[in-house]
Amino acid sequence: MAASFGILGGTFDPPHAGHVAAAMAAWRQLNLDKVFIIPAGLAPLRAALPLAPAEHRLAMARLAFGQLPWAEIDDREVRRQGICWSVDTARELAREFPEARRVWIIGADQLARLDRWKQIEELGRLVEFAVLARDGISTQPPPAIASFIRLTVLKASPIKVSSTALRSALLSGKPTGNGLPKVVRDYIDEHRLYRS
Repeated sequence: MAASFGILGGTFDPPHAGHVAAAMAAWRQLNLDKVFIIPAGLAPLRAALPLAPAEHRLAMARLAFGQLPWAEIDDREVRRQGICWSVDTARELAREFPEARRVWIIGADQLARLDRWKQIEELGRLVEFAVLARDGISTQPPPAIASFIRLTVLKASPIKVSSTALRSALLSGKPTGNGLPKVVRDYIDEHRLYRS
């Protein structure tokens, strides 16, 4: 198994260019051997359920990351019953790969509320964090966790795209521009996702 790997979790509802850019920035800048892409089942800090069923989000993730040989889609959270806590996933990965360097990749918006993640001190012992900067959002961790979080700030060209905005565009029939990989947009159209 790889000596170092990244972990990119999220609902991927749908997976977009920003997700791919985050994985690529971490892979390149941290010299990772692999990046696990882990679509969530039920995410604890998300206000609403994903609009696309899990099997479609997994399929779209496979398409979005399919040209990147170092990216591996991992369905463990989709298979898990109930809420998917990051610390549980990190424990599993630490048991499976005890000697590996494990880096959890997040956006600056998630960093701002990282102190709300379940058992963050244990999670901070199990993984390092890499944060992708976004315009106007701090890359400093919340003060309550700053003393024990190992954090690298990734540098990448800003990609202004969000799953929320993409879903809204799809619902209203507006173009999604470069926000969605073409293979993902084709899949969405074929399966008529995000229509209502």
